[in-house]
Amino acid sequence: METSQKRPGRPKDDQLTARRTDEILDVAARLFAARGYPSTDLQVVADELGVGKGTIYRYFPTKRDLFLAAVDRGIQRLTAFIAAAMTAPDALDQMEQGIRAYLAFFAANPEFAELLIQERAEFRDRTKPTYFEYRDANVEKFEGLVRGLVATGRLRVLPLEVICGVIGDLLYGTMFTNYFAGRNRSLDEQVGEIVNVVLVGLLSDAERAKRLGER
Repeated sequence: METSQKRPGRPKDDQLTARRTDEILDVAARLFAARGYPSTDLQVVADELGVGKGTIYRYFPTKRDLFLAAVDRGIQRLTAFIAAAMTAPDALDQMEQGIRAYLAFFAANPEFAELLIQERAEFRDRTKPTYFEYRDANVEKFEGLVRGLVATGRLRVLPLEVICGVIGDLLYGTMFTNYFAGRNRSLDEQVGEIVNVVLVGLLSDAERAKRLGER
């Protein structure tokens, strides 16, 4: 008796899968940002793409999965964008490049700031928002720059977590202030002010010497 064999299905096309995933996430991120998480049905995403709703479910089983994947991909792109920008041979210049890249990314992708707000509002059950998961996981490079600058006497001797935390919090707050206030100031102006205040400092040389002497 011959054993019937199941005909092989169409081989999986990884490139097609990746391309379709990106297409879904692009549309989903835009619609979630514009409509809000509660008001964005997956059917709307499917209609925008010209596919059946079942296609969306094959890639993302739930709306929650789709939303969090859109946030996750945005953070990955932010991380890669900053890393690609920090190419200067000098560590201080690299820090400035990182600050510029961070603000430039959100200026070019304002919808992503909206997704970060929605994630915090809609998913309070999460221990740590996606943004901070990635920030904590990728802080080593920035800490390495700071460590080297402190070791060579170019930055004051302060705990790494203090320096990196203050700069990180400043950029995070600046990004949201830009988004909520609709600032249209030039990137050069904003980066220059941050560098002058944070890296160069507010105190005059005389006042700095006085305060350091007192301590």
